[in-house]
Amino acid sequence: MTSFQRARSEEQREIRRQAILDTAAAMLDEMPVSAVSLNELSRRAGLAKSNVMRYFESREAILLELLDRAWTGWTTGLPALLSDRIDPTAGVGERGEQFAAAITASVTGRSVLCDLFSAQAGVLEHNVSSEVAARYKRAALANVAELAALADAHLPELGDEASELAAFTIMSIGAVWTHARPSQAMLTAYEADPSLAARKMDFATSLRQLLATLTAGALARASR
Repeated sequence: MTSFQRARSEEQREIRRQAILDTAAAMLDEMPVSAVSLNELSRRAGLAKSNVMRYFESREAILLELLDRAWTGWTTGLPALLSDRIDPTAGVGERGEQFAAAITASVTGRSVLCDLFSAQAGVLEHNVSSEVAARYKRAALANVAELAALADAHLPELGDEASELAAFTIMSIGAVWTHARPSQAMLTAYEADPSLAARKMDFATSLRQLLATLTAGALARASR
């Protein structure tokens, strides 16, 4: 491990913060959120654990920042993808199906984002200070609002329901990701008794169906 030298300027501190975040992001490319530890992160970053914590109060605080980074990156590419996949001349029901399919396609290859979404409420929002929690929540609400604006642009029939649909979309991505990745014990049970695997989820198929159902429901509520 390299010897620690305290960053003297704000610029040096920011460079070190970003280096820690980049190290954690590289770990997420190799392992699930649950396997990321401060000890291993410190080793890979070449810093003592106590020095990593000069910049971040906990493992969860690091992962919340990475979730915001991944979420923002995903949202940036959504306008072009939705415009490409949603036919503005189609009926509202068809556009709803196209919206669900486009959102599903946009996250299917983003395993890190999906894994972070799945851990958001149950893991990442714990073991952090109220200040970190509030900062993350403000960023999350802004991201949800951006998704709602995109939904409204392609499905103006949603009206006020666009915001709830956007929030439920994020929740659904995390929930389906979790259920589509059963434990090793469950996989072994499936192999021993194939009848148990009848409801085994395929992530993309299940998410598209769930989002289509949510979108149809939101449109129905908006039409009342």
